[in-house]
Amino acid sequence: MAISMIQLKGSTYYIMDEKGKQTKSMSYSSVGEVLGWAAHFFVSKRGSSIYLYDENGKQYKSLSESSVGTVVSVSGNTFVAQRGRTLYTYDSTGKQISSRSV
Repeated sequence: MAISMIQLKGSTYYIMDEKGKQTKSMSYSSVGEVLGWAAHFFVSKRGSSIYLYDENGKQYKSLSESSVGTVVSVSGNTFVAQRGRTLYTYDSTGKQISSRSV
């Protein structure tokens, strides 16, 4: 299954697969703000933490926002965060794979 969309309705997120079928629903209070998604994972922020979830809505990693920075994009198997004047690229496991100055 691949994520095609994550939609917030009221206080519930709905994960849709590539066929447009709802595969999971999750409360906003447990997930926080969804910052972006790719086919097989999504990133959210709740409080001062960044969370990584798989396509089934299972949380598998948490990271401190102060160490990661502000997530600016999610694509493919990576996400990009900005901390100060530097952009950091992380893989879908939360491992930093590169950085560059803005």
